[in-house]
Amino acid sequence: MIGPSGAVKVMVATRPVDFRKGAEGLAALVKAEMGADPFSGAIYGFWAKRADRIKLVFWDGSGVCLVSKRLEDGEFHWPKMPRNNAKQRPSYFR
Repeated sequence: MIGPSGAVKVMVATRPVDFRKGAEGLAALVKAEMGADPFSGAIYGFWAKRADRIKLVFWDGSGVCLVSKRLEDGEFHWPKMPRNNAKQRPSYFR
């Protein structure tokens, strides 16, 4: 089975992303926006403006994996993110 094993850190984007991006583009976004290592073993979740789609990117030890899910009916419900202080740089991941 391809996928993470054991305890895994999951980070979810706080705003929608361009869903034309593939695994490499999303991994670059993790590095650029968060300053994190996309090859650390953590799972990074991204969502589209349309609430029926998500993508997960993670390193499985031999390559970058991209998992995509589109719901046929309904939508994903995300928790409300607290608004950042105007002086702070908005965080891309939580």
